Amino acid sequence: MTVGILALQGDFREHEQMLQRMGVATRQVRRLQHLDAIDRLIIPGGESTTIGTLLVIDGLLEPIRNRVLGGMPLWGTCAGAILMAKQIAEGRPAGQPALALMDITARRNAFGTQLDSFEADLSINQLGTQPLRAVFIRAPILEQPGSRVSVLAQLLEGQIVAAQQGRMLATCFHPELTNDDRLHRYFLEL
Repeated sequence: MTVGILALQGDFREHEQMLQRMGVATRQVRRLQHLDAIDRLIIPGGESTTIGTLLVIDGLLEPIRNRVLGGMPLWGTCAGAILMAKQIAEGRPAGQPALALMDITARRNAFGTQLDSFEADLSINQLGTQPLRAVFIRAPILEQPGSRVSVLAQLLEGQIVAAQQGRMLATCFHPELTNDDRLHRYFLEL
């Protein structure tokens, strides 16, 4: 199995390093031909507008969408989760490209600016009984999940921060910034 990590912008190296420590083959995805060499894809955190624009410039938006609709597992962390959401609460900025695959609404910067970044322990049943330490940086939240979306994690106040729809996984936090590889292992099993 080869896991692709979209490497246009954002913290793709951290995902790559986590997977390599786990002994998983990785491939940075920057060009269309890179998609042919992967079995699943991670879209990292970063800036969703920039990543979306680069997906169009590099001719990757529709090919990724088509691969995911054809069954390829996809995981979006933070900005990646925003790009996966069918809707954005404040509306998508004019002309912002997105994959719009997951039946959920993303609310950008739901907790404020970078200064409002924080960490929290999350209970995710699929990962066992030990809490997962989650790093939130200018994080979105997920709202209005459709009937095919399973909520995997919420903060104490009820905000949805992890969800799954079939072979698609969206997290509002950065699991690649910790030493806990359980969520990466979960993604590999989708």
